[in-house]
Amino acid sequence: MAPLVALVTGTALARLAGLVGVGALDGWHPALRVGLALMFVVTGVAHFAPAYRSDMIAMVPPALPRPDLLVTLTGVLELVGAVGLLVPATARWAAGGLALLMLAMFPANVSAARRGLTLAGRPATPLGPRTAEQVLFVGAATAIWFGA
Repeated sequence: MAPLVALVTGTALARLAGLVGVGALDGWHPALRVGLALMFVVTGVAHFAPAYRSDMIAMVPPALPRPDLLVTLTGVLELVGAVGLLVPATARWAAGGLALLMLAMFPANVSAARRGLTLAGRPATPLGPRTAEQVLFVGAATAIWFGA
């Protein structure tokens, strides 16, 4: 839920800033880049936060090796991607990479939901709502990737 709130709130606040005169945020496309970047800062930091890290490692499908390394790598990629979204020259490539990363990480969310795992003491998001969120997140990244 926090990633969705970050995406929506970040985009809305950035768009409002554009409407009141912040030229760099004047339009939905740059506002969406800010919202998506904020979302990836939230999710990227969670990969390293003690309250979340062990649960994220447990989410990695058992067939994959070195779940701790995978969580670290994906967290770093999310944070680097967030920065890339904020730089106009790299935003499209960052968005494309992040869209592909989200698709690659989705099996961990499926695994967590099917195995009834928790994240920071809360049950993993059920598969239906999590899939809908994932479609929205990948759609936002794709809109930036192919957008103006």
